Amino acid sequence: MAQRRTAWTRLTTPFANIPAGTATTLALAMWVVVIGGWALLSYGRVVPNMFLPTPGTVLETTYRMSLDGSLFYHTLTSAKVVILGFIVSSVIAVPLGLWMGTYRAVQAPLEPLVNFIRYLPVTSFVPLFILWIGIGIEQRIAVIFFGTFFQQLVMISDCARGVSRDLVNASYTLGTKRSEAVWHVIFPAALPAILDTLRVTMGWAWTYLVVAELVAASSGLGYISLKAMRGFQVDVIFMAIAAIGLLGLITDTAFRIIRARVAPWAP
Repeated sequence: MAQRRTAWTRLTTPFANIPAGTATTLALAMWVVVIGGWALLSYGRVVPNMFLPTPGTVLETTYRMSLDGSLFYHTLTSAKVVILGFIVSSVIAVPLGLWMGTYRAVQAPLEPLVNFIRYLPVTSFVPLFILWIGIGIEQRIAVIFFGTFFQQLVMISDCARGVSRDLVNASYTLGTKRSEAVWHVIFPAALPAILDTLRVTMGWAWTYLVVAELVAASSGLGYISLKAMRGFQVDVIFMAIAAIGLLGLITDTAFRIIRARVAPWAP
């Protein structure tokens, strides 16, 4: 009885740790509820198969497209677009965001422009990117870049701005030059928050994938989703959505592991 009470206290206490087994059980239970509800609605004909395919149909479609190699090809194409767009965006956004959050002289001219651009709809720029860049992979990478870069810039500048001033002043006392403070003090202090920002914006990059492959694409998960929509192939759409979700989950887990290794001191 006392053990049950202790377990319940852990579950209901804010920020309290719970056993790994309990966390795994809760996660699996949630998946059972979601997939069970899907199966109930589809197999029970509550929702017609034309609008909601059964889990078995989606698995059959996945197996068929895996056998002929098309699923791997489209997945690899989409992953390439997202990863390249995200890397280019992050390589520019991290240093520029640090300077923007650290130096008022950089923040003053950039912040109004960045805050204006980041509210512009990405979809409206797709025709312009096609006109300016063409219809190759570069256009799709540009969509991912545009969708993530300005959000990253604002969030990373906030990470830098959140570093304790006492820490920076203490570094000056210990002999750190002002020109070295950004990379030797502010960047390490903000690194855990920056990695969290990259993890979150990586999720946004995956959500912009369908937009990137909406026009003038001949491969990718977004492309086959759009093609399947025209043919009312709902099972293919569900398979593509699940594939994007799985890829996003993999990259999210990768960032969690990187953060734990690079910044183990952070909560």
